[in-house]
Amino acid sequence: MNHSIKKWIIPGLGIVCLALGLFNITSIRSVAIAESASAGDQLQYALKLILTLLGFLAVVVPFLPKSSAKKADTRTLTLAAMFAALCYIGFSFFKIDIPVGSEKTAFHLGNVFCVLAALFIGGFWGGMAGSIGMTIADLTTGYITSAPKTFLLKLCIGLIVGFMAHRVFKLNQAHDKRFLTIATVVSCAAGMAFNVVGDPLVGYFYKLYVLGIPQEIANAWAKMGAITTLVNAIVAVICASVFYLALRPALKRTGMLKTN
Repeated sequence: MNHSIKKWIIPGLGIVCLALGLFNITSIRSVAIAESASAGDQLQYALKLILTLLGFLAVVVPFLPKSSAKKADTRTLTLAAMFAALCYIGFSFFKIDIPVGSEKTAFHLGNVFCVLAALFIGGFWGGMAGSIGMTIADLTTGYITSAPKTFLLKLCIGLIVGFMAHRVFKLNQAHDKRFLTIATVVSCAAGMAFNVVGDPLVGYFYKLYVLGIPQEIANAWAKMGAITTLVNAIVAVICASVFYLALRPALKRTGMLKTN
């Protein structure tokens, strides 16, 4: 088969999946509003969502720079899968739900591993680990309608942390301990600062205009969400920085540290 044709097969299939997913995405509204939505309705929504996300990935990944998605070796993919599982565990099993009307927010540890993944394996794959792990957690722990927002925001967190750590500070090159500590904390803080602003803001408009949540509930959720997001951010910066600085020497000795 002609190489130029093969190059467009996956993106073409991705566009079809993305179009089908977006065409059916209005089903989110009925699932969100109906308090007694059946398990079948939620499963149907989840399948449509997964179709949309797969389409998005199939369209975007082939055109990413070689330094990110195309240059993924076995080590990177293995660590990405491991961090995705840790993100899932951090949200699913280490969280405190806070009900807000018909919605809810949570204190959780999922962001810790999303940030840590970006530090160890780079922005794109770290962000994808957070996106996939925490999106699956949303789909399986009663946060189904938040899954699209989660996928987007966690990917952005990873990209920001990875950019700061590996493009700005060149974190995996030789540096003294003081520089490493400052660079690690600043990189983590940059991604979490984005999330502190982005999560409540994007969540408010998403719930109000996409899900059709009443404005009073959306307002209350945004206020409570800002608190939980800030606490989650502080915990993520501290824990991810400590874990990275503690594990970095061992990974460097074994040759498993990202070097570009």
